[in-house]
Amino acid sequence: MSNEVRKFSIQEESVSFPSLVDDAIVLTGPTASGKSSVAIALAQRIGGEILSLDSIAVYQDMDIGTAKPTVEDRALIDHHLVALVEPTEDFSVACYLRAAHQCVREVTSRGHKVIFVGGTPMFLKGVLRGFDTGPPADWEFRQAVERDLEQHGVEALRDRLRQVDPLAAHRINSNDTRRMIRALEVARHTGEPISHRQIQFDRARDADRCNVFSLQWTRPLLHDRINRRVDQMFQHGLVAEIEGLLKKYAQLSRTASQAIGYREVIQWIRESAEGQDTEEGLDRVAEEVKAHTRQMARRQETWLRSFSEISTIIADEEFDPEQVAKQIESKLG
Repeated sequence: MSNEVRKFSIQEESVSFPSLVDDAIVLTGPTASGKSSVAIALAQRIGGEILSLDSIAVYQDMDIGTAKPTVEDRALIDHHLVALVEPTEDFSVACYLRAAHQCVREVTSRGHKVIFVGGTPMFLKGVLRGFDTGPPADWEFRQAVERDLEQHGVEALRDRLRQVDPLAAHRINSNDTRRMIRALEVARHTGEPISHRQIQFDRARDADRCNVFSLQWTRPLLHDRINRRVDQMFQHGLVAEIEGLLKKYAQLSRTASQAIGYREVIQWIRESAEGQDTEEGLDRVAEEVKAHTRQMARRQETWLRSFSEISTIIADEEFDPEQVAKQIESKLG
């Protein structure tokens, strides 16, 4: 499948992807919440196959830092949408949804249940509510706008967007210049505001009509799970994995190189090569990864609260993936 998916990294045309919420079970939650273990238990109970909802797990050779399914996990249950492309490539929401829709067709043709598992917000949103890719990228236009941005600043960019798409200007974070430029690009090439084209993102469904579930932990318990996971990643060879990546690939894509865990270690490797850091600095790096992962988890929780489709599953100290899988199975429509 990876050769076929690699074609998707180049957006050739505007495509509108419908929602997949009626075709699948979705298990989400913040990072380190136990989604994967519950998904495996659920898939074994109902005859399912697992489709990753993780924007970094799509990259080959990035295994430890993404907590990809192990060989043992894959032997138990078929996993899809992992290790699709090299980490030198960009992999957009549109790339993901092309692959996801194809995979859903294949899994359902085998008579198996589709179980999406992961916490990347935009991938999740595309699965739940659909997505309109808009026109292909116009790199000359983007570069021209970026030059204007450097000269005139962010507020001038926002004022420009307000003139063509006031709603998008209101919705897009003031620091998210990439999305603002994309909104200008879409309006320029289609004559229609991007906020009008993506109205499917506002078409929410009630949770009792969807098989969408999120694991929810108290913050102290989740932080403890995150800290333990990060420690395990370093113990299992995260640094060696990243050193191998840097040797194998001339340049990682922006998405791959900025992934939490990877960007901090890459910076440490570069500083060490210049004599700016030592082995003792790894403890500091691990603490930075923990802090950044906890921050990401809070952002994920905020995103998840915005989805009306989600039913919450409370997790606690007695967390048992098999029992949670049984609970979810009892709720399936």
